[in-house]
Amino acid sequence: MNRVLNFSAGPSAIDLSVLKRAKDDFLDYNGLGFNIMEVSHRGKVYDQIHNEAIGKIRKLYNLDDDYAVLFVQGGGHMQFAQVPMNLYNGGVAEYVNTGVWATKAIKEAKILGINHKIIASSEDTKFDHIPEINFSSTADYCYICSNNTIYGTQYKTYPDTKGSPLVIDASSDLLSREIDFKANDIGLLWGGAQKNAGPAGVTLVIVRKDLLDRVKDNVPTILRYKTQADANSLANTPPTFGIYMLGLVLDWIIQNGELNGISEKNQQKAELIYGFLDSCDFYTTHAQTNSRSLMNVVFKCPNENLDKEFVAQAEKNNMIGLKGHRNLGGLRASIYNAVSLESVKILVDFMSEFAKKNG
Repeated sequence: MNRVLNFSAGPSAIDLSVLKRAKDDFLDYNGLGFNIMEVSHRGKVYDQIHNEAIGKIRKLYNLDDDYAVLFVQGGGHMQFAQVPMNLYNGGVAEYVNTGVWATKAIKEAKILGINHKIIASSEDTKFDHIPEINFSSTADYCYICSNNTIYGTQYKTYPDTKGSPLVIDASSDLLSREIDFKANDIGLLWGGAQKNAGPAGVTLVIVRKDLLDRVKDNVPTILRYKTQADANSLANTPPTFGIYMLGLVLDWIIQNGELNGISEKNQQKAELIYGFLDSCDFYTTHAQTNSRSLMNVVFKCPNENLDKEFVAQAEKNNMIGLKGHRNLGGLRASIYNAVSLESVKILVDFMSEFAKKNG
């Protein structure tokens, strides 16, 4: 088996043990003679997979019955619109702009014509930090993107919303650390599965139930969170195989120390690669030190030609996904949950050798 080291930003690496479990089940799930993709989402076999996945998420995030756990489709771009369609309540929605994904969410708020306000932004410094934030206590909701894949920034702690519901786009740091939903006034947290929770196709939404009734009558039925909450995410045919894969990833997280254990490993990986970058004058990083992401490490060589050569040489050494996003250029190592510490050590060794040869 010729497995590369995968540092892609998303869809991204899935642990090999998870893939092997899926491979074993692919033609013959639990000896039943079918793949889970081939059977009804209304049947007992899928029903168990579906509800166990919900239960594992509740366990990992320590959720009580005040929160509904939903599986929806449409990815982040759907959520940019679905959040205001469901949570805007006639007042003002407050947004923090920390990069492309927050910008896209703000764009959808504009299209929908809701009263919204950008209360903080780091655009003037190319989104290299998390800005100071002062949410108001009367906002319909307060919106942040907790980790920016492109610019390599991440909230270390969530901002104080003074009791207003906090909405978190957690697509790129989903299931990577423990979260106290009540203490942080989280009204809704959502994330696509394709970075830390399995293949693309499933979007996890965790929403406080008291917010479900805000939705207006003119919102299409299938776009209402309440529709899926009332139907246990079975109002339409869900992405059954993706939810099955999510369940396997959740098992892997639980086996690896739950979110606390995963968070410790993520911290170790980040400390290793940032420690090297800070000690080497060949590379420069984009994010300010106190805003650095544990998921996406963004850096560059002294010039664009060396960036291209770095990517080419890395691929020859069986490392993929290291090219930076087109908006920023440079390089990016995405070190999500499934990227091992050993893989990061190999990458750092390669970075060191590349700097020696080209410095």
